Amino acid sequence: MKIGFVGIGNMGLPMALNLIKSSHDVVVFDQSKDALVAAQTGGAKVAISLREVGEGRDAVISMLPAGQHVVEVYKGQDGLFESVSTDTILIDCSTIDLETARAISSEAENRGLDMLDAPVSGGVAGAEAGTLTFMVGGEKSVVEQAKPVLQAMGKNIVHAGASGNGQAAKVCNNMLLGISMIAISESFTLGERLGLDSKTLFEIISSATGDCWALRNHLPIPGIVETAASNRGFIPGFAVKMMAKDLRLADEAAKAVHLKTELAKRAADMYAHFEDHGNGDLDYSAIINLVTR
Repeated sequence: MKIGFVGIGNMGLPMALNLIKSSHDVVVFDQSKDALVAAQTGGAKVAISLREVGEGRDAVISMLPAGQHVVEVYKGQDGLFESVSTDTILIDCSTIDLETARAISSEAENRGLDMLDAPVSGGVAGAEAGTLTFMVGGEKSVVEQAKPVLQAMGKNIVHAGASGNGQAAKVCNNMLLGISMIAISESFTLGERLGLDSKTLFEIISSATGDCWALRNHLPIPGIVETAASNRGFIPGFAVKMMAKDLRLADEAAKAVHLKTELAKRAADMYAHFEDHGNGDLDYSAIINLVTR
């Protein structure tokens, strides 16, 4: 398939490269010249404009930092809405607020275009390995058409329902992940101060009722879980600043439906404080450093 890709940063680049490995014809666009060079080295074609990346494509994927960037890319001057055809499937993999996601999808529908919101879980490691989980909102028939594209980048493609529901699933997931990591950090810090060996505590909890995915994959104690960023000085798979952003989005979503999420609000405050003190580019599991100090 002929695929356009907008936004080839830490997540977008390995996703685009996996599409190329699956024999798709990929053209990319980004503001970063270094990112474009890296993509071109991996076999991608480089577009000089959004119009060029959208023209003649079977699908166009975007992976962008925030809602305002998605609006600009799709609705801005010479944006994707102006260059793609009605045969093109638009897939936004950014993690953004629900209001913007649904507004963009509605605009696409009004123009006769098929669009999916498909945020991902799995971090940079999952993007590189092609094992991402896609949480997809939109028409089921369009999801089925998009599966060959998504399957080149991910292991699990889950249809979450109507447009915007992919974003809803993502904020719910990351809200739980952020809270879980704080709980893990507090639990292991308490265990250490009570005289427990961390490896022994991990063996106990991982086979007891406190077991969870974050514990098994992202333990903030080094030397126990091979995949954990704590073994690499908290070089991020999923950065603090991204977790802080996602928790803000979860808080906004909760307010919109008049729900009090007290643990999520506290987690959002902790990650925001940690980011504000120069830790935004560390892995989110580094939040243990806030707990221990």
